[in-house]
Amino acid sequence: MKIAFDVFTGCLSSRFCWSVTLSSEVSSKIRDYRPRLPHRQWAPVAELVRATVAATAPATCYAAEHLLYVIGRIAVWADRSGLPRDPGTWLRTETIDAFILSGCVAAKDSTVLTYRTWLRRAREALVWVQRGEAPPARLSSPRTSQPPYGAGELARLRDWANHLPDQARLDGLALMTLGAGCGLMPGEVPPMRGSHVRVTSGGVAVLEEKLLGRLVACHSDWEGTLAELAETAGTGFLFRPGRKVAAAKNLVSSWPARHRPHAGLPPLSARRLRSTWIVGRLSEGISPEAVASAAGMASPAGLAGYHHWVPPLPRAEVIRLLRGRRS
Repeated sequence: MKIAFDVFTGCLSSRFCWSVTLSSEVSSKIRDYRPRLPHRQWAPVAELVRATVAATAPATCYAAEHLLYVIGRIAVWADRSGLPRDPGTWLRTETIDAFILSGCVAAKDSTVLTYRTWLRRAREALVWVQRGEAPPARLSSPRTSQPPYGAGELARLRDWANHLPDQARLDGLALMTLGAGCGLMPGEVPPMRGSHVRVTSGGVAVLEEKLLGRLVACHSDWEGTLAELAETAGTGFLFRPGRKVAAAKNLVSSWPARHRPHAGLPPLSARRLRSTWIVGRLSEGISPEAVASAAGMASPAGLAGYHHWVPPLPRAEVIRLLRGRRS
């Protein structure tokens, strides 16, 4: 199929006699786009890039300017590499992979991954426009469980956090307590407030069940710290209380990036803290059903990736458990 694009009307047409009219704003962005590239490199592919973006932008969730940027870059790179001036060639899987490997050497890893995603979604849209084919099923593998901290590592990280100045100390302890003490997922840390912690007469710190949708009691090693943090926070957030929103992108991960432990200690990770809680509870002999429920998992099957870190029970303890209770 030949793609034709009228830059004055923003109307995209094909020889199969269908068309789609772009909004005036999107059409204007496509028509007026000028990348920071030498004109001699951009001019030969400019119109094809604009036509490709006009064809694919309506079928993707990405802004036209993002597609213009990345498709323009791969088009120029492909042209300099001697490939045909053809959108179908630019957006072939092998061309995208080659561009990512050799044409984006100056970009950060996260940026490169973003470019690849944009190009792959543009390819799916182009295939649909040209042949009416649905995009292939997107397959993914489960995220690998993060290893727990060792007992010595956790103790030294806790001591390090305790010696941080002012608010940094409270934030570090809150992150550790909610992760290693309560087993919360990273996304569950930001909305927790001091008012979401209830301390019983026996000193047990229990998190708000309605907020989490499950029962979570803080481990005894951390319950005193959680009670103090909750009293200090009041109705405010336990972690990074100065913010105005309940959650924001990279809110949890950016804190360890700014606060690095001294040499010899691993960085703090919310996922590793949660793994530490899960492995710790399984090591204590708590039933997998109870651990999975408190961890927010649908079933104990979700614990499969953690069992290889759980040490075997001592022989005497195995015998005691196998004997069962005497009536």
